[in-house]
Amino acid sequence: MAECASEISNTAGPVEAKVEVLDECESIWTQIEECQSKLMLLGTETLLPSDNKLSLLMLQWKALKVDFHQWQARNPEVISTNPDVLLDLGKEELQKVKNDLEMVLSTVRSKNKRLEEDLKREQQWNEEQKQMLEILNKMEEEANTEVEHPSKKSLKTGELNELKNKLLKLQTYKKELLCALGEFLDEHFPPPEEGENIKKKNSSAEPAVELIALQEILEMLINTLMATPHEPYITINQSFWPPYIELLLRYGVALRHPEDPNRIRLQAYHK
Repeated sequence: MAECASEISNTAGPVEAKVEVLDECESIWTQIEECQSKLMLLGTETLLPSDNKLSLLMLQWKALKVDFHQWQARNPEVISTNPDVLLDLGKEELQKVKNDLEMVLSTVRSKNKRLEEDLKREQQWNEEQKQMLEILNKMEEEANTEVEHPSKKSLKTGELNELKNKLLKLQTYKKELLCALGEFLDEHFPPPEEGENIKKKNSSAEPAVELIALQEILEMLINTLMATPHEPYITINQSFWPPYIELLLRYGVALRHPEDPNRIRLQAYHK
């Protein structure tokens, strides 16, 4: 078997195979040009002066119909019978398919990751909208109960509408800020790699701790400050990446608790 393969490779090299394929392509191209010239002659022979457009379309339809029947009756031809040519063509096509599939896979993975992040943001925004809607419904019910004082009711209604507009503007502005913050942090402060998780576990069989992103740390600090301004501190655990904590402390974004170094809070910029 090896001797046969060596004889084939010696008798038909890559150069001869390339010349053979080029000759076959030139022959096929010559046939195409001949068919095209025949069709052009056929389309210009019997044009009627009364309705040239209709006649031309009918002639083209007949020519296409004849061409269709010829292609139906024709058997597929092999590009080349040379085994080296077929082998090289097969390898080239398989490599193209492999590259295309790898590119599609990478694109799909990146798109899925971005869609998951967008889904989380939209779910959080949806929850906030539901809470705001409940508050507004309660305020509307309270305003509707004051029916015995029409003048006060109209005043309350105007204040309620103004408050609704302010809340909607604040929610929209908050969403824009969070989106801009998320894009900035994803670009300049990506989530820690999986290899960094090994640094915070012991050498025993303890499971690795999943480190959280810088965006999640900032959201926790902001939400804690807004929800409980009298106690705005959060506790640092193993899921907090130390370089991110040092970054926040060094640039004055966060402050340590004066008595407990494992607790931090957001700098009170609004005061």
